[in-house]
Amino acid sequence: MLNLTSRGSSHTCNGTRRRDFLQIGTLGAIGLGLPQFLAASERGVVDPHKDKRSCIMIFNLGAPSQLDTFDMKPNAPSEVRGPFSAISSNGDFQLSEILPKHAEVADKFSIVRSCYHTAAAVHDAGWQMLQTGRQFTGGVNYPHAGAVLQYMRGRRSDLPAHVVLPETMGRGGGNLPNGQAGGFLGKAFDPFALMADPSQPNFKVPDLLPPQSLGDVRIDRRRRMRGAIESRMQQFDATESAKMLDKNFEAAYRLMNSQQAREAFDLSKEPTNVRERYGMNRFGQCCLLARRLIEAGVRFVTINTFLTVFNEVTWDIHGSKPFTTIEGMKNIVAPMYDQAYAALLSDLDERGMLDDTLVCGLAEFGRTPKVNPAGGRDHWPQCFSTTFAGGGVQGGRAIGASDPIGAVPADRPTPPGEIIATIFHSLGLDLHAEIPGPGGRPFPLVDFGMREIKELFA
Repeated sequence: MLNLTSRGSSHTCNGTRRRDFLQIGTLGAIGLGLPQFLAASERGVVDPHKDKRSCIMIFNLGAPSQLDTFDMKPNAPSEVRGPFSAISSNGDFQLSEILPKHAEVADKFSIVRSCYHTAAAVHDAGWQMLQTGRQFTGGVNYPHAGAVLQYMRGRRSDLPAHVVLPETMGRGGGNLPNGQAGGFLGKAFDPFALMADPSQPNFKVPDLLPPQSLGDVRIDRRRRMRGAIESRMQQFDATESAKMLDKNFEAAYRLMNSQQAREAFDLSKEPTNVRERYGMNRFGQCCLLARRLIEAGVRFVTINTFLTVFNEVTWDIHGSKPFTTIEGMKNIVAPMYDQAYAALLSDLDERGMLDDTLVCGLAEFGRTPKVNPAGGRDHWPQCFSTTFAGGGVQGGRAIGASDPIGAVPADRPTPPGEIIATIFHSLGLDLHAEIPGPGGRPFPLVDFGMREIKELFA
């Protein structure tokens, strides 16, 4: 990875510091897709009437137990139903008692209780499936849904089209791509990753502003020097790579000097009561920041509830160390998630933004139907629940169903491809459209037969 701002130091791809802003990989995160969008509009593969639509994808690393959150089985044996009671909600479904604020806003979101996938029961396999709609195979790295949207529609402003908060996923244990990249679309469509905790008092965006050691004069000097060097590289300049580098450099330079971008990322502009409404923790402030970014023109925001399943309290409730216990989920994870999710939906609704903002809650799989000997639940891709709100979705519904013990779909089996198709449909993309795939060959937006979950919109 080439670094354009370092003081003569070099870094490997694995050792590059994210604090050095003008890196080629980071430059690509900005993306310049207006020509693609105009061309796509002419071909009818994007709906210009839905250009205001945006998406917030909340990815629940570790995978919530469907039986302890969204798909309660109060009449099942105790080793299946678990320790929590079902409560009524403002929707046509019951929820777990550990999600009381979800129950209050249940009229704003719907649950799909019959999701499943056929990949291995390892975290990063599920991450890839649920964010790209496809299983990593044959060395093909598929693009994240946000990368596809960036390619099809481009950006709206100085801000990137796709942002990941608070940072990209860490290790999942399977040594597989995590699905949060541009994939075969190229590094130019990687997301802009915040790489900071917005709940910290000294929160700053490392990649937004130049380092203090890099003043305006030095930036301008390096910009002119780069131009002089490039003027002597006529052969390289004729390549598509050089053209992309030049565009991305200018885009990054524009972002770094954008007052709009600075203000969008500045949480100090939010009243204290608003920040506290979301929760003064990393996930809560990421949800608030996502709302600010959507307001400022970002098309797609991915929020990782956690960064890894190792050495962190997450939804990964195996029941014993180094993983999370059911008590840890009840006392730490669920209250944090419950507060921020409900605040996000309510805030978007109060601001008149929910109709144009799809909020989807995804995870890599579900948990085993029976509680294990440690009092937890293990990995289970055969059945899990996802949530959808806004963006044309009708709230208050439970779509699909699992069997009596939450082990397999009993009605309307829903694979990852249909979840991604649902996101694209909400955002106004034609599911029959194509993007440039490996080797430049046309590649379908979704696999054959994959359609949106129509019941969400009817």
